Parts: sequence; structure tokens; C-alpha cells
Amino acid sequence: MKGEKMDQEPLLDYKKLEVRKVRSADEDIIALLKSTVLGSEGGMRYTMLNTPERIRSYGDGLSFLALYKRNSLKGVIGLCRRITSNRGTRYVSSYLRYLAIQSAFQVEKAPGRRKVRHSLAADSFKQKILSLFRDPQHTAGSDEQGGSPSVTYAYVESRNERSRNMINQSGYEYIRSFLTVAFSRFDPKPDPSVTRLLPEEEPAMAGLLSEFYSDYCFYTDEFSFHDHKYYVLRRDGEIVAGVGAIPARYRVVNVPGLWGWVMMKMLPRTPLFRRLFQPEEFRYIILNAIYCRKGSEALLPDLFEAVCASEGYHTALTWLDDHSWLYETLRTNRRMGALNRMLNAKPGLVYAFFSGLTPAETEKFYDSPAYISGYDFS
Repeated sequence: MKGEKMDQEPLLDYKKLEVRKVRSADEDIIALLKSTVLGSEGGMRYTMLNTPERIRSYGDGLSFLALYKRNSLKGVIGLCRRITSNRGTRYVSSYLRYLAIQSAFQVEKAPGRRKVRHSLAADSFKQKILSLFRDPQHTAGSDEQGGSPSVTYAYVESRNERSRNMINQSGYEYIRSFLTVAFSRFDPKPDPSVTRLLPEEEPAMAGLLSEFYSDYCFYTDEFSFHDHKYYVLRRDGEIVAGVGAIPARYRVVNVPGLWGWVMMKMLPRTPLFRRLFQPEEFRYIILNAIYCRKGSEALLPDLFEAVCASEGYHTALTWLDDHSWLYETLRTNRRMGALNRMLNAKPGLVYAFFSGLTPAETEKFYDSPAYISGYDFS
């Protein structure tokens, strides 16, 4: 670190450790995030290849809690501030993402008789850190007013025991689960009935999406029309299906098991499959803010294929609550492509911490499907 920075605010300190609130990503944070291998042991491991541009897209809505040791960055977590709609009630919310902790980091232990005292102090510091995760809107220096109802939530891989333990210790509650749905075409074809939505049509489309997701929790329209890449399928001039297209790139480090070995080592050598998946640079479209009028479910693969053709991709991914109507619709559709039939993804888990909500209000989160923002996976 090169001296004290104006956009950093000290929150906690313990001996050589310090937690700061950082209002925008600096070079140290970006470097740590770019080098972090995501995923869990026993699951797919990957790194994101477009971190700097995604961070810029969040703008002022993204800040960080950063852990330093002797002024050297050791860990960071991002706080994405947004308004979410939850069965018609809107709350100030924070979504936790970009969790990165250096594996070599650990608290130094003092020898001899000071060990117990040191452990108690270290545990107290740890609990203070966890308390910041519980209600990040109301940490020191936040622009939000304390005392107002708020929701903080995170997505955690079911196999990632380390993250699950941390989030549980922070007081978060398990709410819902979701699964990955893939779409692929070796040679995607355009469809004249699928067009890119005009910017002036976006407010009307936003209304259709708000109605479509009115029974969901965690719904946000923040990135529904990102880069104005929202595509719609029309019948008789009316929109019957729509989806946002967000390009993404990963470098896949490892896929476990025999099938993972086949995917990583064998299939990318075949000309056709290589179009769908290349570990060194897995290019795909994120299908975000999916809309479908009831009765038009069979048209969704046509929409997805036309989007892939228009954007120049062969593969698309989306994440859906596994007890939602939309998930069941796509899971049972036999036209989603080869990659979806191969996919054996483990569920992701939605955890949340509620501040200032009544028991009746929190109950809605358990009983309603969760909206999973695809942008938060890009």
C-alpha cells in the first residue's frame, strides 16, 4: 500500500490486522480477485477473465470490506448495494460477492502463557469481522440510515464448506437452492421473429418482467437491460418471450471425476464439442431476466438459439431456483442441447440475513422462489 487512501475507512484493527471499508476497487483488490480460483474442492474450479470490466459496471453500487496484514491485502469481499423486490415489498439490500482470501493468511499465535489470552482476543476480532457481514449497509461510513429494514444475501456452493461455515457463523439463514441450466447449439441459427429490444421499449419490458417475477424474492432489475442486449420473441406483434444476453468468460482449472477428465482433456479436441467448451477460455452467454408468457414455454429454446446466433456464441448458461416453474419448464425441455444433458451441477444455496423485518416478512423468503441475477455470476 502506498500510504493512506482517501476512499478507505478503517473499521477494525487487531495487532497487525486491520479491516477497512474501500469504496472502489484499487489495483491491489483487482489483482487479488483476478488471481483467485473460484469454486469448491470436489467441484468445478475456475477463474474469471473479465473481472475489471464487471467491477466497473457496478459503479458506485459496489464497495468492499478488505482485510490487511501489515498494510498488505490478504482478503476482500464485495458489497453490491441494490433494491430488491420481495413478493411486492422493496428492501434496501446488499449482495455479497467477490469473496477472496489468500490461503496462506493466518493469525499469528503468541507462545507460552499468553496463548489463551491471544486466542480470546483473536476470537473477538473474528466475531467483529463477522458482524460486519451481518449488516453491511449500516457499517461505519455507510450512506444508508441505520434502523431501516434491510436484507443481505449471498450465493454459496453446496460443496464449499468453508464459505458455508463462515456464512453460518455470521448468522445468515439458508433460504433456497438453485441449479445451473445450460443451452447449446453446434451451429445456432437466427430467427426472424427474435429481435433486439429497442431502448425505448425497455420500460414496457421492465413492467412485464416485474409482473412475471412478482411472486419471487430477491428480484432486481438492475442489469436486465445491460448494454441494451435484451432480445424478445414476438407472435402477432406481441412479446411472448424475452431474455437478456450478457457475454462472460471463464478459465476452467478443473472439473472433478471421470466425466470431468473427459470434458477437460478429450472433448475439447473434437471439432464440434470444441465450439461449446474450451477450458482455457470458456466463452458463453448468460441468459438473464428470462421472460415467458404462460403457454409459450416451448418457444424458449428458439429464443435462446437466436440470441446465441446474434451474439456469436454456441453456449449459454442461466441459474434458476430449482423449485420454480421456470426451472421445471426448462429442465423437462428436450431441446436445450447437448451440454445441458451432460451437465451434472451441484446446487447453489441462497443465504440471507434480515435486519428489521418481522417474522411474517421473513417467512415470504422461504416460501417464494428466489430470483438469481445472472449478472452476479459474470
